[in-house]
Amino acid sequence: MNTAAEATRPGGLSVLDAVAVLVGVVIGIGIFGFPPLVAQHAGSPAMYILLWLAGGAIMLLGALCYAELGSAYPDPGGEYRYLALAWGARTGLVFAWARCTVIQTGAIAAVGFIYGDYAQQLLDLGRHGPALHAAMAVTTLTTLNIAGTRPSKRLQIAFTGITVTALVAVVVAGMLAGDAPAQALAAGSPPPQEGLASMLGLGMVYVLLTYGGWNESAYLSGELRDPARNMKRVLLIGTAVVTGVYLLANLALLDMFGLQGLRQASAVGADVMQVAAGPHAAVMLSLLVCCTALSTINGTIMTGARVYVALGEDVPALRRLGGWSARGQAPAAALLAQGLITLALVGFGALADNGVQAMVAYTAPVFWFFMLLVAAAVWRLRRLQPDRPRPFSVPLYPLTPVLFALSCAGLVWSSVRYAGVGALLGIGVLAAGLPFTRMAGRRLAQQGA
Repeated sequence: MNTAAEATRPGGLSVLDAVAVLVGVVIGIGIFGFPPLVAQHAGSPAMYILLWLAGGAIMLLGALCYAELGSAYPDPGGEYRYLALAWGARTGLVFAWARCTVIQTGAIAAVGFIYGDYAQQLLDLGRHGPALHAAMAVTTLTTLNIAGTRPSKRLQIAFTGITVTALVAVVVAGMLAGDAPAQALAAGSPPPQEGLASMLGLGMVYVLLTYGGWNESAYLSGELRDPARNMKRVLLIGTAVVTGVYLLANLALLDMFGLQGLRQASAVGADVMQVAAGPHAAVMLSLLVCCTALSTINGTIMTGARVYVALGEDVPALRRLGGWSARGQAPAAALLAQGLITLALVGFGALADNGVQAMVAYTAPVFWFFMLLVAAAVWRLRRLQPDRPRPFSVPLYPLTPVLFALSCAGLVWSSVRYAGVGALLGIGVLAAGLPFTRMAGRRLAQQGA
């Protein structure tokens, strides 16, 4: 299934480079926005922390599964390759369609809108300012990635450092503020009235939105130095860093606000900085959050286009997407296609009441459905190719992939419940691609792919 295009792929990403992409994608804008929403679905401080620990555990389960798949089948197509090998070319093509039109592009657009909300505070561009800022960020970072992997990965390392600095600044400011944030939100809010299952399910949707992006490193396996040995290092180191940072950050938030105060916070970073350092700190915070959002956008753009490359290598009609530019050593055509689709979604989100919520509703159910299929692919590929070298084998097999698959199934249900009617749009776009994927899959079967 590989072509001569592989000859131009650089194998130059180190473990540090890939971990920086992983951490930069995951520890992004979500930690500044989702903790209050998680708190609204937690009945006690202990449950709040347990939700974040459970999110780290699910991330670890998934990372272990991806470590086996990524080391055994290193390829920039990531999940596309895993699904095609495990469940057939048509399933892989359906996923590629979903990722190109729903999952990845919707995620980039969602973070673009969060960036736009903060950038609008620094430079007001009018009624549709957030959407315009989002479109400019997507355009600029796509152009940078087209210029080549090397400058984009250097920028990613810088953005990751700024992201961690932003988190540290908020935590330190909170320590200086003492219990002032909690007193400022002393009115509190009543505890959630939902049933336990519903409360935990909705809480985990928000937690895992904050953890979202850890699987993106699978798309770097084709460019990682010695992927058989280093893939597991990237995923396990990245998981440990992300879980540790999120746990410490949320313990600090609980200490500052208390659970009820956290439920009332509209923007935890802004609330803390306002109390600790005054209104001028809001400008600095906006700059830091903008950098955090740009980190996530850049890392997601960098990894997202790789599935277009794999799709272009397999489908003759899309062959141009599979090419890598000789000058920049980047999948230029794939990045351009991804950028255009993302800009279309930004335009759609600009028409909604809340662009971020519109994109979450659009992407979440489809994403967790395919993640469920990837979890099952660990078992399937062991059955189909038992003699395949697996430099890393998932521990406690088959329990680990089973637990991950069950978690994904629960999140499909929870995200559909959360998204409601919005989920139908993403599912509708997925269904619209079935005729194309059926035709392309038939051609692949005829070619013996």
